[in-house]
Amino acid sequence: MDVYPVTKVAAVQAAPVFLNREATIDKVEKIFAEAVGKGAQLVVFPESFVPCFPLWCLVLAPVDQHPFYEELFKNAVLEGSEAYNRLAGIAAKYGAYMSIGVTEKSINSMGAMWNTNYIFGADGRLVGKHRKIMPTWAEKLVHNLGDGSTLQVHDTELGRIGCLICGENTNTLARYSMLAQGEQIHISTYPPCWPTMRTPGIGGGYNLKEVIHVRAASHAFEGKVFNIASSGVLDEEAILRVAGSDAALEEFLRGAALPATMIVGPDGEYVTEPLVGEEGIVYADLDISREISLKGVHDIVGSYQRPDIFQVNINRTPLSPAVFYNCAPEEAADCEAVNMGDE
Repeated sequence: MDVYPVTKVAAVQAAPVFLNREATIDKVEKIFAEAVGKGAQLVVFPESFVPCFPLWCLVLAPVDQHPFYEELFKNAVLEGSEAYNRLAGIAAKYGAYMSIGVTEKSINSMGAMWNTNYIFGADGRLVGKHRKIMPTWAEKLVHNLGDGSTLQVHDTELGRIGCLICGENTNTLARYSMLAQGEQIHISTYPPCWPTMRTPGIGGGYNLKEVIHVRAASHAFEGKVFNIASSGVLDEEAILRVAGSDAALEEFLRGAALPATMIVGPDGEYVTEPLVGEEGIVYADLDISREISLKGVHDIVGSYQRPDIFQVNINRTPLSPAVFYNCAPEEAADCEAVNMGDE
């Protein structure tokens, strides 16, 4: 008889040290050590946690964003760099899986950045990464588009883990691509706030707790999977840095809807009560075998799917700024190409 894992997980709700990569990674280690000390085998950090979520892109005019953009790039994470190795080393040091959102920068460009999520194994090796395939709204002023090559579910001793970032969790086809790969544990990450409009009664026009709950429960219930949703926190330093001398903007940011972190089960119900607003960690034990009987009732990638009617095609071709051929142009079709991407 096959036995499926029961995994203790931790969902972190915290603020980074704003635009300070090294200090934020110090904080990552402190939080990670606490969570592992309480038995967590997988610790999930929020979207763009290192070095911070680029909140300014939502509330400042593009012409006023250049200093923040430059500072973000200087503090972004390059794969294989010292900062990257520190994150991997933390996972290895404490012997647990780490999922963490970062702003990842390009080796080929002094400006290209992605909204990326890394998953490190308990040995510190990279299990997988996901680049957000479509930056949402004003995020396009900061982050590049990811490609289909990172729409992957990863087979681990804890279960089959997939990840989507923020607005991707409203993209039906992106979510289906995870489920169709046998996803069992879904990770969804979110920013500290999401001010979209000046709407009376709803801070920033966006009720994060309700929106995250709808998304997390929808994917968990539809796919019969566990969903770990982790959000950032907007702290005093971030508010003051972004608002500068604009008192109205400062007031607007202080009134933004509070973030929420939660873990939802394959029945769509909370596994534990959500955490709203303040920093903290939510814990839960995920029993993968709970998904079996629920799949027996309603399985949208199995017995409740009609592939003869509906067909979904996922393009996983890695994209790159250029492809170079080490041969004469007329021989290009027959020679080896060198992909100059960021892989």
